[in-house]
Amino acid sequence: MYPKSRIDALTDGVFAVAMTILVLNLTLPEFGISDQARLAVAIKALWAKFLPYALSFYVLGSTWLSNIKLRSTAEYVDRSYASWWLLYLLIATCLPFSTSVVGRFTELKPALWLYSTNMAALALAGYRLVVLLPDLSDDEHTLDRKLSLLALMITSLACIGLSLAYSSDALWVYLLNALAPRLARWRAAKRTAAARGPKVT
Repeated sequence: MYPKSRIDALTDGVFAVAMTILVLNLTLPEFGISDQARLAVAIKALWAKFLPYALSFYVLGSTWLSNIKLRSTAEYVDRSYASWWLLYLLIATCLPFSTSVVGRFTELKPALWLYSTNMAALALAGYRLVVLLPDLSDDEHTLDRKLSLLALMITSLACIGLSLAYSSDALWVYLLNALAPRLARWRAAKRTAAARGPKVT
């Protein structure tokens, strides 16, 4: 058995580093900038890299927030959970690399496939961890986590599909992940209303 608090501490450190080094991909050319106009053009050209950076930062940040909101009374986890968590962290540390690739080659299909596969794998491993977490409360936070992970898996597959015809715009599908928390709140409200039963008139 492994103390869950130590796994959580390691996770905090890994996510902090991964989220920080994402910004290293936003670099200006070392040569060719000699006046204000060229600097403005170079900064504007960073947009192609900024979108994957912002998406990856959002995914890592929202994933971390969802993880800390899960309510479990377990102080220890078994070997299976710890092994899946290490795999989950491995996938998370690969995200800065896949982000740099898709930021540099935004319109090339293999770059989009690499990035989307990384995102889908992160979501899949995260969902498996929710299932394996012992003594997990079945509340709105768990529902939010599950729906967010399912949304990330779906948008990742959609990005791969869209890249076949619209590779330059395929990344925009990830913006749909911002709707997942609203969907979770709506679903939780329906569940609460169903648990209360029909109104008596």
